[in-house]
Amino acid sequence: MLSAVIATSDSERALVQTLACLVPGVTAGILRDVIVADAGSRDATAEVADIAGCRLMVAPGPLGARLKAAAHSARGPWLLFLRAGMVLEHSWVAEAVRFIADAEASPDARAAIFRPAGPGGGMRPTFAEVFALLRFAFGRQAGSEQGLLIAKSFYRQLGGHRNEEDPEIELLHRLGSRRTIVLRCLALPARPAIA
Repeated sequence: MLSAVIATSDSERALVQTLACLVPGVTAGILRDVIVADAGSRDATAEVADIAGCRLMVAPGPLGARLKAAAHSARGPWLLFLRAGMVLEHSWVAEAVRFIADAEASPDARAAIFRPAGPGGGMRPTFAEVFALLRFAFGRQAGSEQGLLIAKSFYRQLGGHRNEEDPEIELLHRLGSRRTIVLRCLALPARPAIA
């Protein structure tokens, strides 16, 4: 049902935490594969991806090209783009399943992003988080740290990621707020690793 795409560049520690949050999707049977689109890391990113059973695509070059190539090779009809270091709340599986069912029943193509964490990364919405959601609702753009859940067919229809300075933000801009749903599940930054 769903393929996760994670862009990396010397991201071994951040990747571990992102992959850990995806485990509930595997156990629920909705996560079909995970593709790590790597820029040619010199740390242990490749080893982390291999141990976790991910497909590693190494392609030094623009981020947009790596994300597009990974999306093209994805096995699932739905794509979940995440940044290495992004951690989703455990409820992401139920939120994703609900969104996909609603989207497949609707004649209008839509995508989804996750709710941003407040400045403290807490679970309760802060004033800044509420303000960010209101700005998004009134036409401002979401951030790439919120991930993206989109049907592969809709992604292709949009032309996928482009080789722009920030291809994730540019794709969110093309989607626009009217075709983007904010899921209730939080996208949290990974906790710093303890040395």
